[in-house]
Amino acid sequence: MRFVFSFLLTLYSLIAFAQLPEGFVYAKTEIPNINVDLQYCNYNNFVGEIIDGYNANVAIMTKQTAVALKKVQTELAKQNLAIKIYDSYRPQRAVNHFVRWAKVVNDTLMKQQYYPTIDKKNLFKKGYIASKSRHSSGSTLDVTIVNLDTGETLDMGSPYDFFGSKSWIANKNLTKTQSKNRQILQAVMISNGFRNYAKEWWHFTLRGEPYRNKYFDFLVE
Repeated sequence: MRFVFSFLLTLYSLIAFAQLPEGFVYAKTEIPNINVDLQYCNYNNFVGEIIDGYNANVAIMTKQTAVALKKVQTELAKQNLAIKIYDSYRPQRAVNHFVRWAKVVNDTLMKQQYYPTIDKKNLFKKGYIASKSRHSSGSTLDVTIVNLDTGETLDMGSPYDFFGSKSWIANKNLTKTQSKNRQILQAVMISNGFRNYAKEWWHFTLRGEPYRNKYFDFLVE
């Protein structure tokens, strides 16, 4: 019976894997101990609802990105730390969802938590919302670091997806601990082939990404 169950589970995994476009992989397949916590699979995000295209808490990315991220994970493990993924591949339909939401200026349910100092009508102009996302090309990640002893997320000085200067790489208004934590994240990601984004401490794109300027729309499932 155990053999049959194991065979069926393996078959299911192969079928699920086969549904991905060529060149894409599940993070858990390549890095079994990776921590995945996709914020767009639940209501705890800047929109306040589950985002279109996110049907499961699974991180998908290009094979090259997974290879680089595995090196990051191995390096962090030496410090008893590990990566947590907040977002990776993002369907174009999810980006379209953000754009629709941004245009409804009176929908400010999550303003105090995610963009307290910015008028929603200015999110496009300030570069926090766009009609195309590097995430949809499959080689961009939103990540943080967790402590393997406690399971706690390291304090980075602002929440994930916080729209404002607190999230900027250049932000100096941080405690020593917050600054150190950010430096660890930036250093390990950049040294393993990623480039950062100035306004989001959590956002990294693989250098030499294979599908630059190609925007996919298959489901996260």
